[in-house]
Amino acid sequence: MAAPIRVAVVDDHRMILSGLANWIRTASDEIDVVAELATWPELLTHPEFPVDVVLLDLDLKDNIPVAVKIAALKATGVRVVLMSTYSEPNVVREALAAGALGYLVKSEDAEMIVEAIRAAAQGESFVSAELDLAINAADIGGAPKLSAQERRVMALYGGGEPVKSVAFQLGISEETAKSYLKRIREKYRVAGIDVGTKVALRRRAIQDGILIQDSPNGNF
Repeated sequence: MAAPIRVAVVDDHRMILSGLANWIRTASDEIDVVAELATWPELLTHPEFPVDVVLLDLDLKDNIPVAVKIAALKATGVRVVLMSTYSEPNVVREALAAGALGYLVKSEDAEMIVEAIRAAAQGESFVSAELDLAINAADIGGAPKLSAQERRVMALYGGGEPVKSVAFQLGISEETAKSYLKRIREKYRVAGIDVGTKVALRRRAIQDGILIQDSPNGNF
């Protein structure tokens, strides 16, 4: 079996910190939360550092720019998933441009947080659906930006696979697969494109090059 993903959670609200860490532990056996920290210096001096992924609160109220933190973590090979209670588009764009691989609002359910950590560990990006819609609001009318995992889900489901089979093939739960489909449909809805039915979703997947026509498993 692959070694668990070693994660540190950093949030200056200690109640949120403890609850979030326990939430993640309960949601996934493949993630090992090795540190729960309230400050940036505590992270850098922790005996488990460097870890694989840091789940980092955007605003620790320490006057250290988040871009500096991300650069420092990247220099040690640590991947970063940011979390925040708000979704100001310019802040999100700045953080992603600085090198964060994920960005979540704290209201996301545990399985989506786990998916963001898993994606970051694999070097893939993951942005909360709510935030993605906010930062891409100006792109209405074009195809929405989907993460690698969202494209996989869309290809399999649009290719005719039932949700249960999609979940099995991607190694995720059925509920997570359903959450991905919901995110995909919401992104297309905001872009002014209706993929509410499986037929419409398949047609759009072919049109956007996610699914090759007459190929049952798509192209991803």
